[in-house]
Order: sequence, then C-alpha cells, then structure tokens
Amino acid sequence: MKAFIVQPPYSRDYEKSDEFFKWELDMFDECDESMDIIVFPESCDVPAYAPDEAHNLKSIEKYQTAIVEKAMETAKRCKAIVVINAHMKEKTGHRNTTLVYDRTGKEVYRYYKQHLTPGETATFHLDSEYTWDYEPPYVLELEGLRFGFLICYDFYFYETFAAMARKNVDIIIGCSHQRTDTHETLEMINKFCAYHTNAYLLRSSVSMGENETVGGCSCVVAPDGKVLVDMKSKVGGVCVEFDPKAKYFKPAGYGGATMAHYQYIERGRRPWKYRPAGSAICRHDDIMPYPRTCAHRGFNTIAPENSMPAFGAAIALGAEEIEFDLWSTKDGELVSIHDATLDRVSDGTGNVWDYAYEELSRLDFGVKHGERFKGLRILKFEEILKKFSSHAIMNIHVKIWDNRMEDLMIGKIVGLVRTYDCEKYVYFMSTNKEALKQVKAYAPDLKVCMGAGKEPWAIVDNAIEVGAEKVQLYKQYYNKEMIDKAHAHGIKCNAFYADTEAQAREYLDLGVDTVLTNDYLAISKVVAEYKNK
Repeated sequence: MKAFIVQPPYSRDYEKSDEFFKWELDMFDECDESMDIIVFPESCDVPAYAPDEAHNLKSIEKYQTAIVEKAMETAKRCKAIVVINAHMKEKTGHRNTTLVYDRTGKEVYRYYKQHLTPGETATFHLDSEYTWDYEPPYVLELEGLRFGFLICYDFYFYETFAAMARKNVDIIIGCSHQRTDTHETLEMINKFCAYHTNAYLLRSSVSMGENETVGGCSCVVAPDGKVLVDMKSKVGGVCVEFDPKAKYFKPAGYGGATMAHYQYIERGRRPWKYRPAGSAICRHDDIMPYPRTCAHRGFNTIAPENSMPAFGAAIALGAEEIEFDLWSTKDGELVSIHDATLDRVSDGTGNVWDYAYEELSRLDFGVKHGERFKGLRILKFEEILKKFSSHAIMNIHVKIWDNRMEDLMIGKIVGLVRTYDCEKYVYFMSTNKEALKQVKAYAPDLKVCMGAGKEPWAIVDNAIEVGAEKVQLYKQYYNKEMIDKAHAHGIKCNAFYADTEAQAREYLDLGVDTVLTNDYLAISKVVAEYKNK
C-alpha cells in the first residue's frame, strides 16, 4: 500500500487563510493514481489560526464545501482512499469530523473527535454532547483492512490505544493539529501508539514553520515502532509504501510465546487499579445538566436508607445525584447513617460515636426496613466511594460538622475523596458555616453546600459568606427571592425535599436546580420532563 501524507503550512495570522487554503487545494492536484490512501490534517476548513468563534465559523462557511468537493474529486481521479478533517454541521452543532472517501469518491465514514479541547468547547462551542455517551472504538472495514481513528487531542488518552488494539486494527488514521509539543515528544507518542496497537500509524499534522522544533511530525510508523517517515517541520507531502498486514510479534516475557505487545499486556491487566472509567462513569458536577434529581439516602422507599441497595438502585435507574450522611465512630471510622442514634435503623441502641466500628458491624441495618434486607451492615464512607466513585454526583451531608464534634476529620474526609479520584463528583453539605469555611481553606477545589440549620431564611447570605457553590433549601423555608439571589451569585439551589409530583413541580417552577427525594423513580420523571423542556 502506498500512502501520501500531507503537511500544510500553518500560521497564527488569520489573514493568511486564503493563501494556505489554496496551498491545500494545490496539494490535492499533486496526487496521482499511484497512491492508495491520501491523508490531510485536522481542520482543513480552518487553514490558519481562528482567534474566536466568529472567525472559526467564517472559515468553515468559506472553505468547507470546497475542501469536501476537492476530496471527493481527488478520490475519484486518483482512485484512492482520501481522508480529510472538517467541522461538519450536525443537528446538534458543528463537530470536529474526520471524513473518509473510498476510491469512487463516496463518503464511507465520519469519525467524530472523542476528546475535545477546552478551547473547542468554551471558545468555538463545538458540539460535544455525543462524547458523553458510551461508545466502543469504531473500526471501519474497507478493502479487507481495519481502520481506527484518532484526532489530535485523542492521542493523549492512551487508554484508547488498549481499546483499539483489541479491535485488531491494521491502520490508524490520525488527523492532527498538535502545535506546541516538541518533535521528540510527538515522535514518542506516535511510536507508542503504533507499538501498543500493533498497527501502522498514518498521521498528518501542520507545520508551524520550516525551522520550528514544535508541531508538525506528520509520519508513518510501523507496528514495531520503526519510523518509516517523519516530516518534522517540513512543508509538503511524502509518499511511503508499507504492507498493512505486516504485524509485529514478540516474546511475551522471557522465554514466553510470541504475541502482540497488547496481548501480552492483557494477560496481566488489572483494570480496578486505574482511574474510574467505563460506561458507568457519569458527567462530573461542573457539566452535569440541570435540573437534577438527588436520591435522598439513596432510593430509600424500596431499600434501607444509606445502604448499598438504595444507592445502587438509584444509580442504576439514572440518578444524577445521591445523598448520604456521615458520622464518625469511637475509633475514628467514617460511617453512613442519618441519625445520631442507632435505634431507628438498626437493632442497636445508643449514639453512633459511642461504638467502635467493629461493634457497629455486628448490628443489623436492614431488618427494620424488611426481612428481605436482614443482615445488611453499616456502610463505611470508603465503601461508598470504592463502589460508586464517579457513577453519580455525591451530596455528602457531614453530620459531624453540623454537630460541631471535637474532631471534624476534614483531612480524612478530603483524603478519601482524593484517594478515589472523585473530587469533581462530590460536594459537602453542612449547616455549620464555620466548618465549611475550614473545608474551603483546606481544599479550595472541592465544593460545599450551605444547609439551613437554625437560620433557614439566612441560608443564601451564609452561602455567600462561606463561598459555597450550592445551598440546600429546607422545605417551607424558602421563596423566589432567595432562589434568584442565589443564582445571581452563581450558587445552585437544592431543595429538601419533594416526594410528591406537586411539590417537585413547585420547586422546579421557582427555579430550583436539584430536587432531593426519597421516592426517586416518581420524582425523577417530573424532573426529566422539565429538563426536556
């Protein structure tokens, strides 16, 4: 197979757009029938730096149709597979898209960039909603070959390499715009990608200038990591011949059987040792849409409150948030229970803090909800994080702060959150504004929520004083003015609580952001109705 990799010139001067776009079109004219696959870089329809959304859209409108037509025409003329990248308009907005045309000029696939940079979402407002849906790596089967795809920022998420390797791809197409990494760094990433996927990498990028030592590095890399060509900062195009079916196999350990590198890795993989990942991971608190439903103490109308069955049921049904309570035991273990005493929810009696964790673990925390739950034990805070980290936003009501215990255990609580990599998925609720101030001083990156306490009508003012990101309005102690004032200060409003549709609608009509409920399924339907509006 003969590949033609194109590396256009690039500039921060937007006024050079016409000049650089003409260069791209001229490069298509240099292609011929000896080529099997032709690859252009990311953003063919934005040939020079766009400083803002308006300039980006101006380029798309001016150049996109022409580049798409030229790609189709070239595919037909050269009888080659042609790959370009452009900002294609979909129903939900413009998407960073790699387009593949077969040898007849027919579009056969669109790959949407899976990891958008902050600039693409915040500055250019490209569509990114699709990136939050679970989707295994797609493989395009064309002419007996299996193609995988990456776009620029995608190259930095090495987890993708392992997933693509399992798909047994032959060729990875990389349309890139990496403009700040050094040549040494880009070569390392490119070799790493080819070696770990046991595939040929065909990567096209842009030159930041013939004498630059950053950006560029359009290349072809073999599965054994051998660089067949690396353009560094050279402007132009280069042809490379290779056998896409030639794989690299090595001994799997000293004296081991021969296999691909990724197969060797799979034999010893321990996925639970890594960061939370997979289809159960939800959007974090900054980007989870509102309004939301928060399952108060889990889905506690069908399972014991503050229990694994209650949390699991809510999360499995799609709860954006779960709420639970924390107390500390006599020996300093953090446990989830609402009351200060054991009597209502267990077969024990007395205060939580008068027992060591081992003593509490011998009590039954399920039987009072029903015989089918007999034998449930009290949950540690760490057990909740270990099982549900990043599966839902956690509204953590820290009762030891409310009750001004001698040891607020801020260090331990925050430490566990960091251990389980869920800083963006938690916020701490308390009625003790002094404790929340301490939390903000100790861990300013973590969010806090001001509870009502003994000053329910002052809750918004207290939240502003604390620097809280949220307030939790208490039933009956709220009005529209409070909600509006909170929103004016960038503070989200929870409402505790609604177990009827009428109450939920009242909250939502007033502008409440998150409704806490004991009856998750019923109330979530109402919240979903408002969200869809």
